[in-house]
Amino acid sequence: MAAAVRVWVRMKPAGRTLADWGLFWLLSLVWAGAYMLTRMAVDKGDADAGLPAEWVISGRLTIGAAALWYVMLAKRQHLPPLSDRRRWAAIMGMALVGSVIPFFLITVAQETVNSSLAALYTAAVPIFVAIGAHFMFRDERLSAGSVVGVLIGFGGVALLFGPEAMKGLGSASALAQLMLVGATMAYATSNLIARGAPLMSAIPFATAFVSVAAIVSWPLALLVTPEDVNAGWGNWLAVVGLGLGPTAFAQALYMLLIARTSATFLSLTGYAIPVVAAVLGFVFFGEMQSWQSLGAFAMILGGVWLARHGGGGRKAA
Repeated sequence: MAAAVRVWVRMKPAGRTLADWGLFWLLSLVWAGAYMLTRMAVDKGDADAGLPAEWVISGRLTIGAAALWYVMLAKRQHLPPLSDRRRWAAIMGMALVGSVIPFFLITVAQETVNSSLAALYTAAVPIFVAIGAHFMFRDERLSAGSVVGVLIGFGGVALLFGPEAMKGLGSASALAQLMLVGATMAYATSNLIARGAPLMSAIPFATAFVSVAAIVSWPLALLVTPEDVNAGWGNWLAVVGLGLGPTAFAQALYMLLIARTSATFLSLTGYAIPVVAAVLGFVFFGEMQSWQSLGAFAMILGGVWLARHGGGGRKAA
């Protein structure tokens, strides 16, 4: 998912054009496609084939950073000076919590968990953001109704995780779902970091934290012995797709849309991504989710709505 980058934009009319919605669904498709491409890169279900998570993460971040550098230089923009400690602190936080940690957890989890189920967890990000924002920002306090929404959302996460997983935390699937919960919390934390960060131009901000994340990931890649890797061209192409698509292209598309519409409109991608990912998982891999998962998704969406609107006053997150 893209970071919640703070930028100055002009107020736009509430109505959205057909082009706006077309770009919105294109962005949702690119972000949702990350789960499908990750599955292809690690070759889920075959323990003897596919790329290790360390190489997938390092590859997508390095390719994404290179692409963002190209965009930034083409726009004649530049990174903030190294003496600007506040901005670089936010950049470092985004690199670790917004990229390296969630990418690693999701990639490892998808070695045993379907791509569509992994994407469902992203719907819970606004719940964790609402809780964190309540304690960090005075203008985003939770109301009584919002607290009810948060509780309903947590109930949805618990239902999504499932009682079977709670009974067998030693199983690969349960551990994978714990990793997905951890990735969800990391994404939420990255939104809070971006929310409190000093104002920065979006492309240099993204270029900086993706580049730092790529550098941090390189030692992880060195931990893997090349002779132990059994990967084909399809696995490598998936990594290239991850770098150019969800890691780089989505950032540029995000900025185009936020200039045309608003951040509130773009927040709807958090709800669209799981739906698009489920469709992609069904079309390409025949993945099917249980009624329990669909019910959990509905609870999470309902909880998010209440957390944002439950008090009738200011939105919680």
